[in-house]
Amino acid sequence: MSNQLSLEVLESWLWESANILRGSIDSSDFKNYIFGLLFLKRFNDVFEERVSRLTQNEGLSGLEAEEEIEEKWGRLPTTARWPMLISQTENIGEALDKAFATIEANNPELQHVLTATQYGDKRVLSDATLQRLLRHFNQYKLGNVDLYKADMLGDAYEYLIKQFADDAGKKGGEFYTPKAVVQLVVELIDPRPGHAVYDPTCGSGGMLVESAHHVAKLPNGTLLGDKPNVLLFGQEKNLGTWAIAKLNLYLHNMRAEIERGDTLVEPKHLDGDYLRTFDRVIANPPFSAKSWWSPLELAAEAEQDGDKKPKAPNYKQVSDPYGRFAYGIPPRSYADLAFAQHMLSSLKADGRMGIILPNGVLFRSGEEGKIREGLLFGTDASSGDQPGDLIEAVIGLPSALFYNTGIPACVLILNKQKPVALKNRVIIIDASRDYLEGKAQNSLRPKDITRVVDTHKAAFEQQTEVDNYCRLVTLDEISGNDGNLNIARYIDNGETEETVDVAATLTQLSELTDEEAEIDKRLNGYLAELGLLEAESK
Repeated sequence: MSNQLSLEVLESWLWESANILRGSIDSSDFKNYIFGLLFLKRFNDVFEERVSRLTQNEGLSGLEAEEEIEEKWGRLPTTARWPMLISQTENIGEALDKAFATIEANNPELQHVLTATQYGDKRVLSDATLQRLLRHFNQYKLGNVDLYKADMLGDAYEYLIKQFADDAGKKGGEFYTPKAVVQLVVELIDPRPGHAVYDPTCGSGGMLVESAHHVAKLPNGTLLGDKPNVLLFGQEKNLGTWAIAKLNLYLHNMRAEIERGDTLVEPKHLDGDYLRTFDRVIANPPFSAKSWWSPLELAAEAEQDGDKKPKAPNYKQVSDPYGRFAYGIPPRSYADLAFAQHMLSSLKADGRMGIILPNGVLFRSGEEGKIREGLLFGTDASSGDQPGDLIEAVIGLPSALFYNTGIPACVLILNKQKPVALKNRVIIIDASRDYLEGKAQNSLRPKDITRVVDTHKAAFEQQTEVDNYCRLVTLDEISGNDGNLNIARYIDNGETEETVDVAATLTQLSELTDEEAEIDKRLNGYLAELGLLEAESK
């Protein structure tokens, strides 16, 4: 076997570990167990690699080398080390839980990450299954010298996250946005070296990882040790997904401040009493999340009378200590523009954000229409004089790109400092017809991403338009459409429709009906001659 693991071998080896778990636990939970063990093996192998380097290069004894490494990188007690764990024959799950708790205790940035999954419940995982799993993970070494690049494990991990999203189907969309869509949004907002990038609904961290990769390719894009020159921040509500995001970034050799909690009700990235602001904000929030303001929902439940259905709370009463909903409070059934306004409030004065939303936000009326008009045209003094002209671009995506829904979505780019040439204009791109059709879902090809990004850039820098694909639409025209941003109103898809002459068509239809009656009559005559139909009584 060659010394270094290829990504392909690594991927199929990791995927086989899922097959060991099949039948024991629900496939949507595989990832939590496998990611924990993947991390543990990597952590141990890097530890052993550092120890052997010291014993070889500096002539230290094994014990001395271990002490020096532990002093520098944090303690790794014998009970949390791989040789000890693989030699266990019973109570393996308990031993793993203890090992994870120990590593956490000595690595503050991993607190609650590894213990988010419990291995010790024998009703879920028998010793025999865990033994098979550990032996499977014992096949390869995962130290830095064993991988062809330091964050290769992160790539394999992303592959697994995608496989599990495929496997979990509908549930997969909660933690995973298809990579091509992530690349598209990252390229559109174009984070630069030295920037702070924030994802308020970060799932398993894919958008932050992709932002860092994007920056790393630019001049001055990396710091010492090939670390991307970018600061990463995220927040995620689901504990298991949050733990995956932390490990994802850890395995990519990236540092990020990922907090846990409900971003709308309890944003965790603060500067004193205010929201912290960032150069770039990016997100794929859950589409049209319902009952999104939990304080009101809890208050309504508390007031419930016996068995009566609780009264739906009035969302006009949402009171946000951070003043994020300056353009209006979205309805209870659609959190989309609550996330968009949170992101806008988290943007620096020259910042830019990209958000993936269902197409409904472009044309739904009511409170959402009011918010959209505010973002386009600003608000009057009675609504706090909020600035308008914040929408830089609207990009219509193909349908069925996401796991949890077939509904078509769009990317909104908001910019707090649009260049003069784009003032009072919105770039609208209809990219809904360029995709690769798939059985379960469609996907964007590299050429589709490049087309959108290049078109957006040309429109942004030279105000270039493309027939049936991209227009720079004035706010006046949008205002004439009552603030409706439905893409079909602005971009003709190039298919010429015939004009219908109603009178002529009706005449033609009546002629066809007469003709049909005549044919029926002749057919019945033939059938009667053949004795297959009684001759019509005269």
